[in-house]
Amino acid sequence: MASAPPLLCLLVAAAHLAGARATTTPEEPTATAWGLEGPSLSPGQPSPALEDWEEASEWTSWFNVDHPGGDGDFESLAAIRFYYGPARVCPRPLALEARTTDWALPSTVGERVHLHPTRGFWCLNREQPRGRRCSNYHVRFRCPLEATWGAWGPWGPCSGSCGPGRRLRRRRCPSPTGDACPGRPLEAQKCVRPTCPGCSSKTCKCPNHVLLGSVVTPSGRPLPGARVSLRDWSGTVAITDAHGTFRMPGVCANSRANVSAQMDGFSAGLGQAQANGSISAVVTVVLNKLEKPYLVKHPESRVREAGQNVTFCCKASGTPMPKKYSWFHNGTLLDRREHRYGAHLELRGLRPDQAGTYHCKAWNDAGTVRSGTAWLTVLGPGQPACNPQPQEHLIKLPDDCGQPGSGPTYLNVGLCPDTLCPSPAGSSPRCGDAGSRCCSVRRLESREIHCSNYVLPVKVVAECGCQKCLPPRGLVRGRVVATDSGEPLRFAQILLGQEPIGFTSYQGDFTIEVPPSTQRLVVTFLDPSGEFMDTVTVLPFDPRGGGVYHDVKAMRKKAPVILDAGESNRIPLGEMQDEAPLGELVLPPGAFRRADGEPYTGAVEARVTFVDPRDLSSAAAAPSDLRFVDSDGELAPLRTYGMFSVDLRAAGSAEQLQAGPVAVRVDAGQIRMAGHVEALRLWSLNPDTGLWEEESGFQPERSAAARARREERVFLVGNVEIRERRLFNLDVPERRRCFVKVRAYANDKFTPNEQVEGVVVTLVNLEPAPGFSANPRAWGRFDSAVTGPNGACLPAFCDEARPDAYTALVTASLGGEELEPAPSRPRPRAATVGVAQPYLERLAYRRTDHDDPALKRNGFRINLAKPRPGEPAEAKGPVYPWRSLRECQEAPVTASHFRFARVEADKYEYNVVPFREGAPASWTGDVLAWWPNPQEFRACFLKVQIQGPQEYMVRSHNAGGSHPRTQGQLYGLRDARSVRDPERPGTTAACVEFKCSGMLFDQRQVDRTLVTIMPQGSCRRVAINGLLRDYLARHPPAAPADDPAAFSMLAPLDPLGHNYGVYTVTDQSPRLAKEIAIGRCFDGSSDGFSREMKAEAGTAVTFQCREPPAGRPSLFQRLLESPATALGDIRREMGQVARAQAQSTGPLRTRRGRAQQ
Repeated sequence: MASAPPLLCLLVAAAHLAGARATTTPEEPTATAWGLEGPSLSPGQPSPALEDWEEASEWTSWFNVDHPGGDGDFESLAAIRFYYGPARVCPRPLALEARTTDWALPSTVGERVHLHPTRGFWCLNREQPRGRRCSNYHVRFRCPLEATWGAWGPWGPCSGSCGPGRRLRRRRCPSPTGDACPGRPLEAQKCVRPTCPGCSSKTCKCPNHVLLGSVVTPSGRPLPGARVSLRDWSGTVAITDAHGTFRMPGVCANSRANVSAQMDGFSAGLGQAQANGSISAVVTVVLNKLEKPYLVKHPESRVREAGQNVTFCCKASGTPMPKKYSWFHNGTLLDRREHRYGAHLELRGLRPDQAGTYHCKAWNDAGTVRSGTAWLTVLGPGQPACNPQPQEHLIKLPDDCGQPGSGPTYLNVGLCPDTLCPSPAGSSPRCGDAGSRCCSVRRLESREIHCSNYVLPVKVVAECGCQKCLPPRGLVRGRVVATDSGEPLRFAQILLGQEPIGFTSYQGDFTIEVPPSTQRLVVTFLDPSGEFMDTVTVLPFDPRGGGVYHDVKAMRKKAPVILDAGESNRIPLGEMQDEAPLGELVLPPGAFRRADGEPYTGAVEARVTFVDPRDLSSAAAAPSDLRFVDSDGELAPLRTYGMFSVDLRAAGSAEQLQAGPVAVRVDAGQIRMAGHVEALRLWSLNPDTGLWEEESGFQPERSAAARARREERVFLVGNVEIRERRLFNLDVPERRRCFVKVRAYANDKFTPNEQVEGVVVTLVNLEPAPGFSANPRAWGRFDSAVTGPNGACLPAFCDEARPDAYTALVTASLGGEELEPAPSRPRPRAATVGVAQPYLERLAYRRTDHDDPALKRNGFRINLAKPRPGEPAEAKGPVYPWRSLRECQEAPVTASHFRFARVEADKYEYNVVPFREGAPASWTGDVLAWWPNPQEFRACFLKVQIQGPQEYMVRSHNAGGSHPRTQGQLYGLRDARSVRDPERPGTTAACVEFKCSGMLFDQRQVDRTLVTIMPQGSCRRVAINGLLRDYLARHPPAAPADDPAAFSMLAPLDPLGHNYGVYTVTDQSPRLAKEIAIGRCFDGSSDGFSREMKAEAGTAVTFQCREPPAGRPSLFQRLLESPATALGDIRREMGQVARAQAQSTGPLRTRRGRAQQ
């Protein structure tokens, strides 16, 4: 850590000190383990099983944030939460387990360590036996499974003896600690007892007394014009003045009167008067601005057998808190009195006709919101939930396992559909099914595939069955960088809604675990330097638990301008070269106020940053995802004409100012779409929900100066108050909507069985200039979606009458890698693009390099032509009507769709135990599984440099090395083609995956994988990384074979870094772990990321390759066809080289051995 930046060092030091503080509490004792005293545990001892714990709980992933040095090894919980994010470890862990990176217990290595579940782990060098220092440890925590409240008890008696009061009811949490359930154990309700004697609306008045009050916002800003009323007094009794205050004579000072206030645009507020003298009382009523409801919990799909029960749950938030819920079955409102529902809908004794879709709606004073759709499947008697016969799933075999010249060979290894099964009881009244079961692999069978001179083992799915589901853990990782310079946004605070969940790293990296039941992941990145806009973004994720990588762009704030608060000020919106501003912000004299409502008269530092849709590059940095909640409570899209952020501060200080009313003037000549001038609205962004909420409309205004110059320039004028919200939008709700179907493939052969999941596909709607469809004038909106097993459907604007009314630019990326769409030169072919004629011609498909081959091939443009009724060729995609989303999602692969392919197609992966990395539920427990832990995936790569005239294929052969059950057995094969270094002609490098060493799936004993790296062609090894060679020498046993034409090792247990040429990343998603490791390998660093190969940086082994004589097969092919003959040729050639070099430079030391077959 010596090389870390000062701020990072300070944060890490603080986290370590917080975790290693010497004080402990009696309730949470620190465990101290001496390896030299007491019973010793064997290295292979398993961790405590789930069944050994009285409380339902589970282990987290392993964490390692510190390397031993200085005073020892520290793995504090504070540091782990800082680096990995707070969501990775529960608030109050039950236990902690520590092991060395060689998977040994502290007692086994004889070291004294300290373990504290809520503070972490530490090992001090000064406490170890003489001559011994602390090992490198990683830790994991035992966390309780989320507990669920029991049913509410009966209401208690009403408080007080007369008049208004309240009553309480309680519920119990089954957790022993009592605090593991979310929410409160008490609920209060208003109640009324008989009227108190001697007091009524007429008799409870005191002529000489007075009530003084004020109505304010939560920030203290006064609210003039609020209507004030008093319980038992009819009608409005007072209205607040310009200072938000009111005076109410005749209210007894000691009456503790309940005062309510109302104001348009705010929720009703209530306050209780408090006596501040013998004849006076005071009260302050706080009004919150009305906020439309938004869903925090959506109903989830369920499978039940006929006669069982099911509970759907829905929860909304907003201001005021929604109290009214309605439930719908197949779009029909369910009778409230019959089903007695609220936020929960419980159905008992299910019948087959109750199957179908369910959703809820929630209301408050500001509007309504609709939940997502949940599916209920009701199984009839004897109907299986899971077909024991596996479905077809083809995997590609190595090239030498098929008939020569017949193309690739595929093998059906089977798969079990990741579908839900009914719970054993099926009658849980809780929102979540604790015993959720899924259709997954029940039994595997071993097979053998006879290839060229060797036998390839494989395991295929033989039977499917209902088993406990692996909990889906959606994971989002990525990096936040500046749009203009690419510099990382360092140590930016990350908010999930209003809740802080962590910080970005020094490189701008972040990791977010998606909370359960999330449908829109709204994340805000707050720049600590204040130089960037608050980056509010909606990140698509894989709801099935896969990982997704995102590049997030942060927009730099515009340079500040100094304004005079006493003068009228105008700030232009949009200042593109050779383009007139789209509009301007007009701040009248005296418009500025402090947070408490007091006028501000000094100098103002204003930074107004405009996201101009006429600049196509600005779409990546635009806030949120341009959606709002319409009058029916459904999410609907907006078409933007520009967004702006307003930052107003008192000059020379950090004090934030408010302003209003502020006029927003928009040049109507910039809005050319028919009907949009009349529909334009001004919106503000709710950062908690990521949704836009309407502030005001626009009215036409003719400029007097323009009329004097005989110009007809028309402006639209709207008004806005700049207070808590600082992000605004000039938008039009658009009703012409469609969905576009896109799929991603492993290569440009577009084989249906080689679809790639987890690809982020982005569609940017473009407004074309008249007559120039390929030359868009501006972008209008953008959307992203993540491909699943059946591709992705992206929302877009479209038009049926005019195909080019809207066009779109579509791109795709996977972990920072840009994918290529199907080509369009010289003209697009239906079979390649994936869209049938004549619809393809109407869509005018063009890849980005269509007109200029020198341009990047990273996207395509199309006309968004809505399918016409009665046209069979347009009925099956790739564009679907807005109400046909399910048809788009379930479209077969034979239906029309647009295609992307991975550029890095020159790679091959083979696992003996099949596993689909995009579907974590397909994991099967087996000693030969490439990924031994379904909750934690560790990806390992070796960087191989090749000196030669071309690109070469490099293979890693991975077999059991030290474990008695797997020794010599194949785990899998990996092939990767080397990539040219643009700075070094004649040098390429390959990042080759190998199976990491470590525990097998039973968590009982480690296996050091025997890895053999072998490049294709006539190659010989010329160098090995010195640090890696020394490490392998210090950690025996050595690899049993070390041929000069290959490189073999027993893979290290430690997560080595770029200095060794080894790149290791641990993540909850296998795909993300691999993509991040590849990015670091290309960059040659342990924390960087690159898609441009740096062949000289961070290499593990170097080979020198030369072209074989004409007509002679490559070494790679010869090894596959006749290993013994090929190895004999290698030894003979190496002997000739050795003798030649010995004559010229002296003796040459070589190591020989048997080649690993």
